[in-house]
Parts: sequence; structure tokens; C-alpha cells
Amino acid sequence: MPEFIYTARNPSGQDVVGTITASGKRESLAALAERDLFPLRVEPVRARARAWQPRRKIKSQAVATNLQQLADLLQNGVPLLKSLDILAAQATPRELGEVLADVRDQVAEGTPLDEAFARHPRVFGELTVSMVRAGAEGAFLEDALKRTADFLELQEELKWRVVGAMTYPAILAVAGALVTVVLIVFFVPKFAALFARLEQQGGGLPWATVALLSLSGFLARYGLYVAGALAGVGVWLKGAIKTERGRRIADAWKLKIPVAGNIFLNSAVSRFCRVLGTLLRNGVPLLRAMEISSESAGNKLLARAIRASAENISSGETLAKPLAQCGLIPRPIMAMITVAEESNNLDAVLVNIADGLDRKIARQLDIMVRLVEPMLLLTMGTVILFVLVALLLPVFEMSATVG
Repeated sequence: MPEFIYTARNPSGQDVVGTITASGKRESLAALAERDLFPLRVEPVRARARAWQPRRKIKSQAVATNLQQLADLLQNGVPLLKSLDILAAQATPRELGEVLADVRDQVAEGTPLDEAFARHPRVFGELTVSMVRAGAEGAFLEDALKRTADFLELQEELKWRVVGAMTYPAILAVAGALVTVVLIVFFVPKFAALFARLEQQGGGLPWATVALLSLSGFLARYGLYVAGALAGVGVWLKGAIKTERGRRIADAWKLKIPVAGNIFLNSAVSRFCRVLGTLLRNGVPLLRAMEISSESAGNKLLARAIRASAENISSGETLAKPLAQCGLIPRPIMAMITVAEESNNLDAVLVNIADGLDRKIARQLDIMVRLVEPMLLLTMGTVILFVLVALLLPVFEMSATVG
């Protein structure tokens, strides 16, 4: 049986430290109470430094399905530990079952469910942890799990919509890049001898041909080094974005991208409105709901603005006024929030705003794809035309000279 180290206060008011053997944290607390000791801190002697993490990424759809099943089991009276046992035994993929088994062990030791989820950040994101924490605090855990499952399914649907919309443009971009590289690296050098003879005969080469030959020679000599440098920069950027400062800078740049920036912003505002509306509907106090919804917005700039708004609300301001000052939330949405506050219907209006933003995001995605496809085709055509003109222009000039 595991050992627990405790700090407790005895009936005379003195703090005592010791160890106790028990099957779990709850049993250790009960044993201390039998000794007339008031526990101040109880921790396993060998607390796990890091929860087990899966080797591969688990799809959000699988997580959403298991959260929905957990909510159904709890709603039908199955205890939490038994519910986690059932899900761990039948979960797919196998890695998710191992994660749920680890969560079950942590909960059995007395760890709250949201903290057990938080130790698996690759499986349970900020949104899931925040919603489960709010559900546990507000006594609506089953509803919070169902809402979280719905949110994850909406995000997965949006993700696959983006993937499906961008598949054809991505294929065009990759094909165009490969064709261009093959032309410049392998095809252009075959004309180098011909162009050298033309220069020896006293005829100069067009600037386009000179530039193309220089680029071809550079890629032939240093192409692998360039590819390695780009890969290194990519790895560095991936690590930098994981830091707090890097995430904040990346979120700021994402909002500045033409067309796509509006999609990122609307997605973050939609998540904030949906989570905040759900929490308010279940009776969570406004300040606590603002804190949780800021963590699940998915954008550091918006999250910081929401937290600043919460500070202003605590001093007596309404929700709409401090939110409007951040400048990130569109004015029509702020107008609806203002009216909803005055009519005491904020929770329902926020959910309706999120639904409207999701529909708007779908339309914006269609527009973006329609813009990207012709732009890629135009770019590919321009590059290939430049290569062909640079290769053929000296030949045409030589033919004209001979004629």
C-alpha cells in the first residue's frame, strides 16, 4: 500500500508531520480524522512527477466520444471511478484507454478530475480542463462533459472542413514547387553549354537568362544546405511557438493575415461566447465564467483582453464596456452583448452569437479557397513562363541573328 506524508493539526493546536499507509488519499484523510488530527496537507511520498503521455496524438473525435460516454454513465448513477474503469477498458485507440486508466488512478488517490485531465495536455486541451473544472465546482459535471464533447466535435468538423477545402490548393502548391525545382535544377543546366557558346560569339544573354542560370547554379551547389536551414528554422519556430511569448506573437500575426485573420478571430470569439454562455446558463458567477472562458478562447491576445475585462467588472463595470475597449470583438457583436446585458438574457445571446459566427466562418472558408486556387494557378503559371522565356529567348535571338 502507498505511503502518504501529512501535515496535520492536533487538538492542542500544534502542527505535526508524519507518514501514514493507506490505499488512497481519502482513506488517509479518514485515518487522520480517527486520530483527532485535522489534515493540512496530505501527499503521496513518491508523487508522480509527470503523468504518462501517449506517443501519438489522439484525435479529438475519440476524446469527444469518451467524454460523452462518461457523461452518460455519470448521469445514470454510475460512480466516477467505475465509469473511468469502463471507459479505460473499451476505449479506442489503445493509447486513450491507457490515458483514462492513468486518470482513474489519479482520481482514486484524491486528485480532482480536472487536474487529472490537465496532466495529459496532449489529450485534454485547455477547453476541456476549464469546462470540467467549472462543472465540478458548479455541480453540473455531466452537462459540462456533454458541452465539451459538443465543442470538440464542432472544432473537429471545422478542422476537417478546412483540410478538405485546402487539399486541392495544397496539391497545386506542392506540384508547382516540384515542377519549378526540377526545371531549374535539372533542366536548365542542359542549356548552359549552348548559352556559353553564345556568349563566346559575342552575343550577350538577356537578364532573365542570366538570373535563371545564377539561380540554377546556386541551388545545385547549396540546395541541400538551404533545405537543411529551412528545416532548422521550422523546428526552431515550432519550439518557440510553444512558449508563452512565442504563442502571443504567433496569435498576433495570425490575426493580421488577409482573409484568414478574420477566420482566426471569429473562431476565437465564437469559442469565448459559447463557453461563457454555457457557464452562465449553468449558474457559474460571471467573474469565474470569464476566467474559464478566457483560458479556452484559443488566442492569447483575446484571453488577455478578457482577463482585463474581468478586472474591470470586479470594480463595478458592465461586461460590454471593458470588452469593447480591447478592439478585438466586432462592433455588431458588442452591440448584441450590450442589449443582452440590459435585458438579462446574456447566456442565450452568447450561444446564438457563437452559432452565427460558426456559420460566418464556413462562408469565409469558401471565399478563401476560391481566392487561393486562382492565385496559386497564376503564381505557378508566372514562374513556369519565366523559366521558359529565359531559356528560349536566347535561342530566338540567335535564330534572328542567323536569319
